[in-house]
Amino acid sequence: MCMGIARPHAHTRRQFLRQAAAVGSLVCAFGQGWQNLLGMTKPMQSGFDLLVKGGKVVDPSQRISAFRDIAIRDGKVVAVAENLNEAQARQVLDARGKIVTPGLIDVHVHVYEGVAPLGIPADPNCIAKGVTTVVDAGSAGAHTFPGFRRNVINVVDTRVFALLNISVVGQSTYSEDNPYGELLNLGYANPKLAIRTIERNRDVILGIKVRLSRPIAGEHDLQALKLAKEAASAVGLPLMVHIGDTHTPLPVILSEMSKGDVVTHSFRGSNGGILDDRGMVLKEVRSAMDRGVHLDVGHGAGSFSFDTAEKALKQGVVPGTISSDVHQFNVNGPVFDLATTLSKFLHLGLTLDEVIQRASTNPANLFGFPNGLGTLKVGAAADVALFSLVEGDFRFEDSLKQTRLGHQKLVPVATVKAGRIYGSAVMPVVRAG
Repeated sequence: MCMGIARPHAHTRRQFLRQAAAVGSLVCAFGQGWQNLLGMTKPMQSGFDLLVKGGKVVDPSQRISAFRDIAIRDGKVVAVAENLNEAQARQVLDARGKIVTPGLIDVHVHVYEGVAPLGIPADPNCIAKGVTTVVDAGSAGAHTFPGFRRNVINVVDTRVFALLNISVVGQSTYSEDNPYGELLNLGYANPKLAIRTIERNRDVILGIKVRLSRPIAGEHDLQALKLAKEAASAVGLPLMVHIGDTHTPLPVILSEMSKGDVVTHSFRGSNGGILDDRGMVLKEVRSAMDRGVHLDVGHGAGSFSFDTAEKALKQGVVPGTISSDVHQFNVNGPVFDLATTLSKFLHLGLTLDEVIQRASTNPANLFGFPNGLGTLKVGAAADVALFSLVEGDFRFEDSLKQTRLGHQKLVPVATVKAGRIYGSAVMPVVRAG
């Protein structure tokens, strides 16, 4: 349900998109000249540290899709309203012509750079692209998690949480040059060590991850799944299951999953996916969804098919969360970032509000994040993302090299995390003197 649009900022849809397109050259938060979004720094009076002014706010958690201003003080949202007074703000971020959303949440990334071959740097690929919070999906296991916490979680600007791999070595073994997955030796699947690691790091570990594809788990995928479920049940956290190209049929895998668990790569195009040979959604998939098993996209390098998504959506099967699975082997295409993945679902027919919901509100409700993420409600952490919604002709590619011509694309412009505008030494943030 949309809120009324404020008269002083009223636009037709065509006018709004034309204005957004005009700023399409701001390709990311740190493109040349992005500081022009900032108004002149002013002496602090009795008001706000930062005012995000004049954008179209899309916040599904509050059913807001209208022109609003967002006032921030002490790292929290203190007001979401029309025509807030610029004179009360120390800094003003000019959001006219932009889409303003809660800081996005990507529940499937790989950011253990230097240890997991899939790993990429978190900040240039996440917070710099409007994603303030991510879940690393199993890059680290019990033996490698301490380094992940010390060298990534504790030091990057992106807010990083983790799903712990049931294998103690995490995703450190499998690469193009060493095609041997972390569960080919089932002795590495150690629920006892996983439980101990989670109990020591409950503030940042949100669940368990298991990969079941043949190159990863061989023919004992079902045993690996049961060991992962044992650990998840013991700590009372969800299990995320990587499906596709498995020895065990998907219906059997789904029978081991329960309410709150997550199937990732749910729109994959090859064997082991959610469609039968006739292109119909498996009845076991619908049954799993009915009992609370959650479908996540997890685009990745080999796990998203336009054809599968089109068929599933026509049958009323919609993902609960849209995640990128961005990593070393897809960050330069076909994934690029979460915004591009969301744009693909705009092409598939989801509305702007629906795609933002699946990258903010729904992820926030899926895992045990701190309260106040994925929303712009008063009192929430002031995580804000600004995008241009650009109209044109855009070639989108899936993981099978199939392409579609889309006509709208979300382009990241700027990101605010906990009230602070994300920047770099090259493009410094304007601050009060």
